[in-house]
Amino acid sequence: MAEDYYDTLGIARSASDDEIQKAYRALARKYHPDMNDNSEKAKEKFQQVQQAYDVLNDKDKRQMYDQLGPDFQRYQQGGGSPNQSPYGFDLNDIFGGAGGGRGSAGQSGGGFGGGFEDILRQFGGQAGGRAAPPSKGRDLQAEITIAFQTSIVGGSANVTLSREGKRESVEVKIPAGMESGKKLRLKGQGGRSPNGGPRGDAFVKVVVAPHPCYSRKRNNLEVRVPISIAEAILGGKIDVPTLNGEISVTVPAGSSSGRKLRLKGLGVPIAANPGDLLVELQITIPNQIDEALKQLALGYHSDENLRSEIRW
Repeated sequence: MAEDYYDTLGIARSASDDEIQKAYRALARKYHPDMNDNSEKAKEKFQQVQQAYDVLNDKDKRQMYDQLGPDFQRYQQGGGSPNQSPYGFDLNDIFGGAGGGRGSAGQSGGGFGGGFEDILRQFGGQAGGRAAPPSKGRDLQAEITIAFQTSIVGGSANVTLSREGKRESVEVKIPAGMESGKKLRLKGQGGRSPNGGPRGDAFVKVVVAPHPCYSRKRNNLEVRVPISIAEAILGGKIDVPTLNGEISVTVPAGSSSGRKLRLKGLGVPIAANPGDLLVELQITIPNQIDEALKQLALGYHSDENLRSEIRW
């Protein structure tokens, strides 16, 4: 079925000449190839709009079209014009004065003024060009120091960003297992775009403050726990603080300094690969040595050479 020219322009069959002009100009700007990266679909739509306008804007052709339909004749391109485009139309018919006329020098026509070039400048381009797309705002860089505990279990902190000449405090969500030196991306928290585009992002480098007792190696946590000579020799129960609270740990009898006890699943709580807590035992000699401890030391004798494996 042949296209309906009134449907092409989006107007009623009773549309006035002014309504035809208004619809044509709006669609011509919308589908002009220079405004659509010269896409084939835009070219085809543009030519359909032009063909419908050429018929409905002519009183005699419109009357014949209303009586006989769209095949009453083939559209014939008119003679050359200084402003005629390679698509077979006068540019000022679209962007000039009412009824396709051109204004005189220094005079605008039909409210569009200056013709094709001026219209394109309103879209940020020039004749034969296209409007520049909105650009993203500037990305910002910042740094924040968080507590060791926060890096392990997660939480939140505030970071100061300098935006548009102002210093603003922004809350940052810290995921569990955050490592020192890694960056967090705050989408849309950067600088404003100069031409209506999206805001930039803020990238926050995270520095983890050291803990006085605990350290981290990959997903494992490590802590040195002092024990007495009696606990080392006889064994016993000791209390160790963990991220799940204080727990009781069994020290095997005959434990030496440096022995490590592994507590499964009490390291960095990363769901895919949770770590362990390694408790390193450290035998502590009291500052004040009483007579009983002296007698214990003097009475102890071992045939084992404790330093037999030391080599230069």
